Amino acid sequence: MTASEIAKEVRAALEHSRRINLHRSPIDVHVENESVVLDGEVTSIEEKRLAIECAKTVRGVPRVDDHLHVRPATRVGDGTIRDAVCRHLMEEPAFLGLNIACRLAGDADEVARRLDEPSGSIEADVAGGVITLRGRVMSLAYKRLAAVLAWWAPGCRDVVNQIEINPAEADNDGEIREAIELVLNKDPIVHSDQVTCRVRDGHVVLRGLVATNEEKRMVERDVWYIEGVRDVVNEIAVYQGPTGREPLPASPPEFE
Repeated sequence: MTASEIAKEVRAALEHSRRINLHRSPIDVHVENESVVLDGEVTSIEEKRLAIECAKTVRGVPRVDDHLHVRPATRVGDGTIRDAVCRHLMEEPAFLGLNIACRLAGDADEVARRLDEPSGSIEADVAGGVITLRGRVMSLAYKRLAAVLAWWAPGCRDVVNQIEINPAEADNDGEIREAIELVLNKDPIVHSDQVTCRVRDGHVVLRGLVATNEEKRMVERDVWYIEGVRDVVNEIAVYQGPTGREPLPASPPEFE
């Protein structure tokens, strides 16, 4: 197929997806340097991830370049985003041994923590609401955690994760599951001990019992933030006790 034919097929696939609303979130599709480029602003991280996966399913698509941004609930300045992501990274216990540096793109001034003998480093540059992460950490789970902490910064529109792993690790579903468990444990709104997950080829099924519909939505959103997740099926139930004030049961349903 020609480049224009490939772009047309991708647009058609996006239009037919029941989970992507192109009227609400217009996505520009074009082919550049043998890659399908997706550009635009979508309403959620879910739409962003699903649009990329949808484009990958089209015959003749060699690779997909993701230029999609997520429309933030509140738009704030880059300085506010930088301060938030820096706080998240510096306060994370897993990163206490790392050098942390956060700056506005093109600005020499930075908010930084420099250690005498660091075990690695994370650098965050912020430009137009997009956070670019660089540096070196010891595991894929930590690389994924750094990206989620960046996504949690109010006003963040996208995270470009260029952190390197040293020593290198092979990625797999087990790594994704480890990151899911790590991230859910970090979210103060989520009762992580009430949620279980199954991961197969990047497709995640969530089960458990939580207190509110908002918590159920928050669990799913956290999982979508994790790199490598291709789809999420949320089978979490919301607990309804006789009065609505009872504590949750001791443990969530397990997968067979």
